[in-house]
Amino acid sequence: MSYGQPIIVLNQNTKRESGRKVQHGNINAGKAIADVIRTCLGPRSMLKMLMDPMGGIVMTNDGNAILREINVQHPAAKSMIEVARTQDEEVGDGTTSVIILGGEMLSVAEPFLEQQMHPTVIISAFRLALEDLLDTLKASIRTPVDVTNRDEMMKIIKSCVGTKFMSKWSDLACKIAIEATSCVALDEGGRKEIDIKRYAKVEKIPGDTIEDSEVLKGVMINKDVVHPKMKRRLENPRILLLDCNLEYKKGESQTNIEISKEEDFSKILRMEEEFIEKMCNEIIEVKPDLIITEKGVSDLAQHYLIKAGISCIRRVRKSDNNRIARACGATVVNRTDELREEDIGTGCGLFEVRKFGDEYFTYLVDCKDPKACTILLRGASKDILSEVERNLQDAMNVARNVMQDPFLVPGGGAAEMALAQELNEKAKSITGVHQWPYRAVARALEVIPRTIIQNCGASTIRTLTALRAKHAQPDCKTWGVDGETGNIVDMKEYGVWEPYMVKAQTYKTAIETAILLLRIDDIVSGTKKQMDALNPQSGGGAPPPQASEGPEA
Repeated sequence: MSYGQPIIVLNQNTKRESGRKVQHGNINAGKAIADVIRTCLGPRSMLKMLMDPMGGIVMTNDGNAILREINVQHPAAKSMIEVARTQDEEVGDGTTSVIILGGEMLSVAEPFLEQQMHPTVIISAFRLALEDLLDTLKASIRTPVDVTNRDEMMKIIKSCVGTKFMSKWSDLACKIAIEATSCVALDEGGRKEIDIKRYAKVEKIPGDTIEDSEVLKGVMINKDVVHPKMKRRLENPRILLLDCNLEYKKGESQTNIEISKEEDFSKILRMEEEFIEKMCNEIIEVKPDLIITEKGVSDLAQHYLIKAGISCIRRVRKSDNNRIARACGATVVNRTDELREEDIGTGCGLFEVRKFGDEYFTYLVDCKDPKACTILLRGASKDILSEVERNLQDAMNVARNVMQDPFLVPGGGAAEMALAQELNEKAKSITGVHQWPYRAVARALEVIPRTIIQNCGASTIRTLTALRAKHAQPDCKTWGVDGETGNIVDMKEYGVWEPYMVKAQTYKTAIETAILLLRIDDIVSGTKKQMDALNPQSGGGAPPPQASEGPEA
């Protein structure tokens, strides 16, 4: 799909296209991206199988994960893919909806461009519609939720997981998501911080079944103790976390030492040994049972630690060390001569090294009030585990969103239909040419229920007409589509709810993107100059590069 003619060659290396052709090209690119993942919406969604450049396989129906693997050339298509990434980073869910809605917004704008309506008019109508839409959503559609009510939270997360691969194990997924999110939630002086990315780590171990997955009250890392004689199980251990080498300090740069006598060499060796012994004695003084360091541990240090009955784990990642600190209440120390009693972590109930297959895993579990956790995922293969991890990330993000902004809107396309009905009513009060693009936004919102109906194989026109008629009645704002059967149901009774935060972000991002792409009326792309220096074999310099057709989306 090229972005069309005319091509005006400004010089040998620059290609320019302008006018309506560019706008239509951008709209077509947006629609093409939306069509790729249209079948990934709703509980009856299809999976996509993608091959990455390294030959690995990704099977998923997560909008962001699919678009991340797709390689496109068209600049408008690239900005659509960026939208899914923004949505994923901001709220963690609704990536498929935002692309479908963005594509539809561009699609409904196309007829107005063909009728020679100026893009600025369409844009101002879209902006007005977005403001009204968000006001309506806030005022009359959203409902508050009690975050402490576990059953309510389970329902919300179930409606997120219900459209994913993990829907079969939705109870387990909801339980894991709520436990993990509640664990890492930190309330500091009225400021609520829920950092899932940093403190709720997902560890994937192939084997067993998905039902064996669990949230550990503590941390698990893929490490073993440094010496086989060290203890592999300790109850209520005193844990010391270090950020320094337990070996002789080497020079920062290249160091030369001149030795004139043979005794000097043995003196240097002795100094090294004394340095390590001093470090170990400083550690032994605070009586830890377990030492975890981010750096190396020399053989001599191991020897002193074994004699003192201390277990040791080395070369742990910094992020893992920070999570252990949050879980057991220890402080990461940089120098052994600054050790104090309060740096020791005593919150861990059990330290144990377990073996899965050929690998050893260190468990630091049964912690008292941990503020970090590990989600242990088991499953048949790595592909399944990767998809389960993606689904869990979405579920945890939904739990986080509801905890931070405890308001809900009905799912199953009910919110979209209610907003479309409201916008159609408001459009009657708008005078002038603006009202037509304004009505088009209401029409575009219906793409979400329409796609859900299409994906479960029901009659699109009949169901959508029945849903419109239902929303025209008073007090029927919560009626939507049952994604399994395609029938219209009351979402309040059916129990499908979505976080207000996700929905509001979806509308903002989709309409803003459509506005951004409609503003573009010119594409200028410079092609690289072929340098003689890069091509020494060619005798008289390379020929000028040809202006190629526009890249394909």
